[in-house]
Amino acid sequence: MSSQAAAIAPSELLEAARVSKAWPFEEARKIVSRLEKEGGVSRTVLFETGYGPSGLPHIGTFGEVARTTMVRRAFELLMPGVETRLICFSDDMDGMRKIPDNVPDRAFLEPYLHMPLTRVPDPFTNEYPSFGDHNNAMLRRFLDTFGFEYEFASATEYYKSGRFDPILRRVAERYDDIMAIMLPTLGPERRATYSPFLPISPKTGRVLYVPMKKVNAADATITFDDEDGEETTLPVTGGHVKLQWKPDFGARWAALGVDFEMFGKDHGPNMGVYDRICAALGGRPPEHFVYELFLDEKGEKISKSKGNGLTIDEWLAYAPSESLALYMFLRPRQAKKLYFDVIPRAVDEYYQHLAAYPRQDVKERLGNPVWHIHGGNPPAIVLPVSFALLLNLVSASHAHDKAVLWGFILRHVPGVTPQTHPELDRLAGYAIRYFEDFVKPAKVFRAPDEVEAEALQALSVKLGTLPAGADGETIQNALLDVARGIERYQDHAKTSPEGGPGVSVAFFQMIYQVLLGQERGPRFGSFAALYGIDNTRELIARALAGGDLSEV
Repeated sequence: MSSQAAAIAPSELLEAARVSKAWPFEEARKIVSRLEKEGGVSRTVLFETGYGPSGLPHIGTFGEVARTTMVRRAFELLMPGVETRLICFSDDMDGMRKIPDNVPDRAFLEPYLHMPLTRVPDPFTNEYPSFGDHNNAMLRRFLDTFGFEYEFASATEYYKSGRFDPILRRVAERYDDIMAIMLPTLGPERRATYSPFLPISPKTGRVLYVPMKKVNAADATITFDDEDGEETTLPVTGGHVKLQWKPDFGARWAALGVDFEMFGKDHGPNMGVYDRICAALGGRPPEHFVYELFLDEKGEKISKSKGNGLTIDEWLAYAPSESLALYMFLRPRQAKKLYFDVIPRAVDEYYQHLAAYPRQDVKERLGNPVWHIHGGNPPAIVLPVSFALLLNLVSASHAHDKAVLWGFILRHVPGVTPQTHPELDRLAGYAIRYFEDFVKPAKVFRAPDEVEAEALQALSVKLGTLPAGADGETIQNALLDVARGIERYQDHAKTSPEGGPGVSVAFFQMIYQVLLGQERGPRFGSFAALYGIDNTRELIARALAGGDLSEV
């Protein structure tokens, strides 16, 4: 797979990056300004993403890493030579406050409620030491398949190894300052018992939400009543306690020196709290980017514990990874539904952006999603057949393997083979799988009424006058010629090239409903050219004869 990288002068590229309106460059310029205010850039710039392993990682988790990587690459273009790091931080020391809906045996986990996730047994395979370790491994496996450059960090390791000991001592020293930030954000009952420290009971191993009886900054200890009522004193260091999630955000930023972190809209109201805690602990709050949340098909927020929406593996079973990256790039501040129906469009949009890239000037290229998806080095891929067309071809031919699809492609797209176009071959496999699982079960054919039957018969006759090798544009024009002569399908709000009425979309909807059992599809002329005129006429004949089009 060759690259589309062009010989563009570094100065021209840098100038375009400084004014690019693509959101990763807008965010990257905030980090540049941050460094300039410091008076120099002789340090590593740290990007961070957070993950709560209370359930299996979903696409939203991946999106956070993908989007942060896009900002990181944009920054590296703006500040060449400045070292950067990306830490993917897992909050795996959090207590399991509820049992996820998508585990095999919920009863198995009940005894471990409120224990740190890295002390809860793996309910899936027993392959990992804990539930937290299992979910961390699932996240890392996927991020590795994408080739992300990142460093994985575990809260359990950071707390227990002592890496967070200095910041935990500082929280004890500045306990009153932290409480002054937190208490106004809480209701009366919560305020009465709140503490930024969550001790881990030495008796039960559970994460305790209990008030502090004493916080000793001098020896960095806390005193509280354990679950059985016995007064207990623990050091705040060494993994004996963890921080509540809001103080944990700010403390982590201060401890690590984070420069950029994005998070979902649900964190937006707390952003000021995170920042103030970070500042109170002597840190500088990072630059932020708040993105909208992903929704499932019903418009509900995607949840790791519910397991609703798409999983990472599910998307990749039906489409290439680049299409998922595109979906993450587009309109990050707009709420988007994330379910199976969005996949085909994302696939075709990715290849459309890829095809446009070589024709664009440097400013347009930096705004093209493929620049950000591929870190400035998008591949050169020629895709003569769209994914939507492949799906329609599978639908009409009832293909169960790629060889059937390639039979049509080889006959009607000269010079294209699986060897010359491996990307198309890959998409053919995805199309068959997607059709079998999602399109075929939802297909609903209907019989044509009298007007529709006459229209289809006229269309078949018209197609019969065309040469066997007619291209998609010729066939599309033939369709329009037929429709313009039928009153039902005349759209007087549109004008044909001849000056008469245009063609209503109802004509094409009828074709798809009757012939393919679908509500819509790509240009039918392009499909018919790929499927073949004779095959298309046979499809029409079966529909007019009342045959079963759901199977050949």
